[in-house]
Amino acid sequence: MSQPREPAAFDRRFAKSLWRLTRVYWTSADAMRGALLLALAISLELATVGAQLLLSDSQRRIFDALQDVDAAAFFAAIGVLLVVALGFVATSTLRIYVRQILEIRWRENLTSHFLDTWIQPSAYCQEKLHHEADNPDQRISEDIREYVASALGLSLSLLSAVVTLISFGGLLWSLSGDWAVDIGGFHLRIPGLMLWVAILAALLATWLTHRVGRPLVPINFDRQRVEADFRFDLVRFRENVEPVAFAHGEGMVRTGALGRFRAIVGNWWSLIRAQRNLTLLTTGIGEVNGVVPLLVAAPAFFTGELSLGGVAQTRFAYGQVSGALSWVVNAYQEIARWRASIERLTSFTEAMQSTEVEICEAHRIQVAEVPEREIRIRDLRLELPDGGILLDEIDATIARGDRIALQGPLGTGKTALLRAIAGIWPFGKGRIELPSGDRVFILPPRPFLTIGTLRGAIAFPSPAGTFPDDRIHDVLRTLDLGHLSARLDEMQHWERVLSTGEEQRLGLARTLLQGPEWILFDNATGSLDEESEERIYALLAERLPHSGILSIAHRPGLARYHERRWTFTPGAAGGPATLLVL
Repeated sequence: MSQPREPAAFDRRFAKSLWRLTRVYWTSADAMRGALLLALAISLELATVGAQLLLSDSQRRIFDALQDVDAAAFFAAIGVLLVVALGFVATSTLRIYVRQILEIRWRENLTSHFLDTWIQPSAYCQEKLHHEADNPDQRISEDIREYVASALGLSLSLLSAVVTLISFGGLLWSLSGDWAVDIGGFHLRIPGLMLWVAILAALLATWLTHRVGRPLVPINFDRQRVEADFRFDLVRFRENVEPVAFAHGEGMVRTGALGRFRAIVGNWWSLIRAQRNLTLLTTGIGEVNGVVPLLVAAPAFFTGELSLGGVAQTRFAYGQVSGALSWVVNAYQEIARWRASIERLTSFTEAMQSTEVEICEAHRIQVAEVPEREIRIRDLRLELPDGGILLDEIDATIARGDRIALQGPLGTGKTALLRAIAGIWPFGKGRIELPSGDRVFILPPRPFLTIGTLRGAIAFPSPAGTFPDDRIHDVLRTLDLGHLSARLDEMQHWERVLSTGEEQRLGLARTLLQGPEWILFDNATGSLDEESEERIYALLAERLPHSGILSIAHRPGLARYHERRWTFTPGAAGGPATLLVL
């Protein structure tokens, strides 16, 4: 696997990547609802800032009443404060609620977009052609969630910071508009002194934060990758626990898993060191910012230019302005994670698009539907993804009802030919003509079994309720799976429940129910004994007499259940194999 590139900086490429991801939702059919939710979220953000302005004024009134020893004014100010605080709590809660509704709608739309792009035949080609887009499942599940949550959170918090800066900046200017500063015996009056102090402090804090926190961006990018690699390794062991046990390979699997986990540990140490440095800086800045307004405002209070309530309001306003100006400081870690998510989603998209481009620009097998009732293979060349030639100059015709055994050593192109006929192997050139409307089923050594009910696993790729129970019971009984008839509505991970032989027979039961016109066997009966295999082919001849069947025959006895044979012979000196059609 190639090393992923470092996340993009805030440049033209980053802006292009951000726009590419953002426009998926905001040009979709749900964009109007999203715009209404976004408008409501923005309104609530502004209302929250307004409530904070009222809170600051209430605090001023409370402290002024305390200074004047005015009990009536004090309790009146407390009443106003409680009402404003109640409104602030309600607005803040509703603001989060609306944002979460928009977040899940956006995430649902973007996830659907990526699933539509990824879960299709080109995903197989992408796996063959590109390996830098590691862990697509993690990118779709976690990176999309991180991207959407951060895009909304950061944009709305930035808006709130700008509005807060404008609102409280004006208040802070007016509160400190005529303060005198003693410098060497000179009385210097600086209009809006507290505002300038807040701006200078924020600029210094932002610069220091960027210098200290810059390593977090590549660290977070790598963190997603190493965590997903470790999780995928564990999933692979869970799904292949039997062959690992047969080979007594637990030690090697454990060593590999620990090696991947050590990459997580190394990344974690880098992460916590970077976070330690950044947290130390931001916490120190926060504590200093709590003292600065008091130090600056104290001389004005001592000279009578500012009341106690004015000091409290100045401190509150300074905190709001400082927080708004320090938006980058407070959001730096989230920005780092957001950039990593954008880069991973963008590189995944580019890998899928590159697959489509490479297939279109390179030699590609043409698969076309024709009105005839037979499969025609014309001047077909089968290639490997790297351009190596497996088979060349193939011309053949397969009629409905044909039974053809594919024989020959491993690596001569038998499986590639079946995949080309099924339309999932585009590598090569030539033409394959399929009867219009006919269904082609390829049966692999282990069929895909959905997680859910057994009824759904049998009906796949059709919906679970497609076939009546009496047909399902009949097929299961015919294939010696009658013991499963009572478990049709049981929810299971069926790949863990059934043996390999039961899985293969379930795949055959699915084929009998679907009744496709063309059936391609890729060692789909390899776990069955010869007697069961003979019964299955006899059953296919009885129930699907008009279906064409191509079977890869690794066992010599399998060929006797077929009327024709195609023999694959390895090429000389590493050249392409030859095919003898009989």
